[in-house]
Amino acid sequence: MDLKTVCNKSPKFTDRRRVGRGIGSGLGKTSGRGHKGWGQRSGARRRPGYEGGQMPIYRRVPKRGFTNARFRTEYTVINVDKLGEFADGETVDLKAVLAKGLASMNTRLLKVLGGGELQRKLVVRAQKFSKSARAKIEAAGGTVVDLDAKGAEVTVAPESGVEAK
Repeated sequence: MDLKTVCNKSPKFTDRRRVGRGIGSGLGKTSGRGHKGWGQRSGARRRPGYEGGQMPIYRRVPKRGFTNARFRTEYTVINVDKLGEFADGETVDLKAVLAKGLASMNTRLLKVLGGGELQRKLVVRAQKFSKSARAKIEAAGGTVVDLDAKGAEVTVAPESGVEAK
């Protein structure tokens, strides 16, 4: 293609299609809708999933079980070994994790999992901890701070695991 061969001779907008204006127009009489049938009726529109009378896929496929996908609580997840990038005594929360680029934010809730080892003494603030993550953080001399969904601190009774606000 060469710039001198480029030209725009056609109009920017094509003219509106005028239907039902005689057989010479090519869109006369039935106005391009054909004879009889559902598509010829006024207000005709195929609903989503319509397959022309064939049994639709959503009815052919068996439906079993239950999914809580619409109501599931999702977390931004990070493993304990990634927390080694923080300095001793530093506070680790979702903002700090995102600032270091250790995880991409899926949700505003943070969950710490126990993959890997931790050598640093950190204060880790998150909504959820796995048992192994909690044990590894505390074994390294760090502190675990449980948060509720809004980010406020929650005190947990040590033995019972029952929340006490």
